Amino acid sequence: MTVPGVTVKFTANFEANLASIEAFWRERGAPQAYALLLEDLGKTVIGNLEQHPHFGRRFLSRSPQSIEARSRVASLQQRLDGVDLREYLTGDYLILYSLSAEIRNGGRPIILYLLAIRHHRQLSFDFEGFWTSTP
Repeated sequence: MTVPGVTVKFTANFEANLASIEAFWRERGAPQAYALLLEDLGKTVIGNLEQHPHFGRRFLSRSPQSIEARSRVASLQQRLDGVDLREYLTGDYLILYSLSAEIRNGGRPIILYLLAIRHHRQLSFDFEGFWTSTP
């Protein structure tokens, strides 16, 4: 279902994540990977979200397996107070976004906020960095 009047906005955190991804690829000698991400965002992702803002999976629909995670999800749900938080997978990237409340009768446009983006390789652990010996 196509939704008219959707506006996609970048948050400061999303822009900081993009800068982090750019640095990530530059450190690995692959700045073209960052350029491809920007191209995908501009040509595909934003257009898809403008056309189908509910496309992404609800972020909080998963059932946490630990008591700690259940507690944190419950706390997050209270703080979000009805915000529709969703995730969108594109290639090797996970995008977290939220939708403003949709008012059907008033015809108010939906605002979609891009909150965060991460490449799956950025989520790995740097064990050497964690356990370097100190003199």
